[in-house]
Amino acid sequence: FISIQAFPALLDLPQDLEVRGVSCGSRHTAVVTRGGELYTWGWGKYGQLGHGDTVSSDQARRVEHLVAEGLRAEEVVCGPWTTYVHVLE
Repeated sequence: FISIQAFPALLDLPQDLEVRGVSCGSRHTAVVTRGGELYTWGWGKYGQLGHGDTVSSDQARRVEHLVAEGLRAEEVVCGPWTTYVHVLE
């Protein structure tokens, strides 16, 4: 069950994460950490969460593909059903 809410809600991120930037789409959210990691959550029907599937999640999940490729997320911008990430190698 995914709770798609039209109002702000508290979210637990791991305590050692420092958020550098955040962006919200129509039904999903993404944050970039100071360490260059990308975390996403929300509605994922079109793959906009970046986890290689179309699964929705109400818990923040790290986008492992960027880590596996040695890419550092610098900035994120969410659109209605999309997510754009500026990365560095």
